[in-house]
Amino acid sequence: MSATRRWTAVAALALVPAQGFAHVMEVAYNLPVPLWMYAYGATGALLASFVVIGYFVKADAGHFESRTTREVHGRVAGALGAPALWRSLRVVAVALLVLTIASGLFGTSQPAANFNITFFWVIFGLAIPYLSAAVGDIYGLVNPVEAICRALRRTVPALFRERAAYPPWLGYWPALAMYIGFIWLELFGHAAPRTLSIVLLGYVVLSAALAAVFGIATWARYLDFLGIFLRLIAKMAPVEIVKPESAAGTARFRLRAPFSGLLAEHPEHLSLVVFVLFMLSSTAFDGVHDTVPWVTLFWKHLFPWIQTVGTGGHARPYVEVVGTFYYWQWLMMSLSPFAYFSVYVFFIALTKWVTGARENVGELARAFAFTLIPIAFVYHVTHYFTLLLAQGPAIVSLLSDPLGRGWNLFGTRGHGESVLLDAGTIWHTQVWLILIGHVVSVYLAHIEALRLFRSGRRAMRSQLPMLVLMVVLTTAGLWILSLPIAAGQVLEPPTTAAPAE
Repeated sequence: MSATRRWTAVAALALVPAQGFAHVMEVAYNLPVPLWMYAYGATGALLASFVVIGYFVKADAGHFESRTTREVHGRVAGALGAPALWRSLRVVAVALLVLTIASGLFGTSQPAANFNITFFWVIFGLAIPYLSAAVGDIYGLVNPVEAICRALRRTVPALFRERAAYPPWLGYWPALAMYIGFIWLELFGHAAPRTLSIVLLGYVVLSAALAAVFGIATWARYLDFLGIFLRLIAKMAPVEIVKPESAAGTARFRLRAPFSGLLAEHPEHLSLVVFVLFMLSSTAFDGVHDTVPWVTLFWKHLFPWIQTVGTGGHARPYVEVVGTFYYWQWLMMSLSPFAYFSVYVFFIALTKWVTGARENVGELARAFAFTLIPIAFVYHVTHYFTLLLAQGPAIVSLLSDPLGRGWNLFGTRGHGESVLLDAGTIWHTQVWLILIGHVVSVYLAHIEALRLFRSGRRAMRSQLPMLVLMVVLTTAGLWILSLPIAAGQVLEPPTTAAPAE
């Protein structure tokens, strides 16, 4: 079966009605129909995807990437890969990093009027991941922190000489810890421009120190969580950017079938599997952590127990009570990837059982992990794309007045109109994005199963547990979507009744 026919089959599945998952900047939209109807629709769409893909995709997938990847040559490729171009882009990236930090340290404290909040959270945090999914890992070539380290090494050659071997057992755990910290800052940090600049400056210093100990290449591969996050997303792109070994080298480009980069390799360490699952769980947690049932769960069910165990039933000051709530929120966010990992491993164990696979559960977990990235990505897009449209254009004005001092350096102050969509357009966009993401993941998992098990029948059996996992994830997402947002994050704690006189 040709690659074109395969991808045509996948695209045709987009005609199957499905579910939507969304949480857009804490704006709640009422479901057009009851939740159970969406749950049935989601299940039906995934079942249809499973049947159609199982019927159409029967070819051996062992050489899928080699048949769908070709290197680009010619003048255009040469111009795009020219060292001078990428040196210039690295200079721009470093300048933007410096401007982001400087505007927070020396500019206005008003977030909307300061360059660094909009640029970091909206342009870098949203636009760059979406660009990476479309055109490849551009960030890997222009990484400003790496560029600073390489520039320092040219000045002081001994500064970034590898001083210690990176322990293999560490894997991507440090990067995951920093990723969790990043999400904490987003959800709970309420970072003012100055705070954000201090955090970014600290990250640059920490990264340089780690690169000085383990080497720049090792830092970029295992410890730069931003680079890892964008590199994973870029595996979906129809373009693979081959990074040159030196800054003076020429970048190369390969065209490939969309999403096929996710099949090119497996995570070499289970910590990267947990990293991928945090891409899913962090979005789900963001969607649920402000909802009425989640807040009520703590105050009505957990807090009375905490009050009894911790203080013997005696009331505590309200400030301490509120602090307990936030500690619980932070703990749940930090544990969320491990909760998802437990569920994922359970279904992977079922896959091993129904297929009698020789591979152990850890090997199978690594084999299928990257097939979840399209779901994680579309959840991210549906969650935040309205923010990009509404706040992103403001960067045009902020470039002329990055410190919020009333400047108009480039004549663009006051320009950049927000794009506001009606609720219906947002809803239908989210439905289609989520549908496509799940269909692509089902397709990729089937290709991976064909590669592992060689038999179409065993591959189909292996996908039954994964299909159930998809239904669980989508139904949970729909349930989160249906939850009402709490009016504030805290409720009045239950009080202990005073004893009768």
